[in-house]
Amino acid sequence: MKPVSSPASSPAARYTLTAIALHWVLAVAILSAFGVGLYIEGLPFSPAKLKLINWHKWAGVTILFLSVLRLLWRLTHRPPALPAKIDSAMPGWQRAAYHGTHHLMYLLFFAVPLLGWAYSSAKGFPIVWFGVLPLPDLVAPNPELAEAIKPLHGLAAWGLIGLVVLHVGAALKHQFIDRDGLLERMRPGRKA
Repeated sequence: MKPVSSPASSPAARYTLTAIALHWVLAVAILSAFGVGLYIEGLPFSPAKLKLINWHKWAGVTILFLSVLRLLWRLTHRPPALPAKIDSAMPGWQRAAYHGTHHLMYLLFFAVPLLGWAYSSAKGFPIVWFGVLPLPDLVAPNPELAEAIKPLHGLAAWGLIGLVVLHVGAALKHQFIDRDGLLERMRPGRKA
């Protein structure tokens, strides 16, 4: 006869493989696009800078596309609930931060690339995704509008990175301080 495991000792329910893949691919894409964006800010005007700007734009459009896929997946596939043991041990402010951080990250997954796209459009520089697919301008060329949008794109990007740092910090706390196995729900290649 098999022993019955208690809910507290059962492994946490995992996200679907699609959710895990979208999570990690989007994480790498966001960090890469942010790094390229920081790097090109200090470069003098050159063909190399123009190439990196295009790569940054392509990454932004790809992030936007992945964010749409991730949101659609999330809306049609309910994520696993927090394990009862973790949920009951979490103070109310942590639960609110957990949900608030996720909601704000989703908002910024869309806001950052859309602001970048609007900036590029207002500046009069079209986006041709991967040099093949021309995308429509979001706004008409307008230098004043471009100058107003540029800092918003940067602030939103920094806000997203701040939330990513908070998210990673919380995951590491659960892994190494609480040792509650919460990270296993999103770890690639692991089975529950």
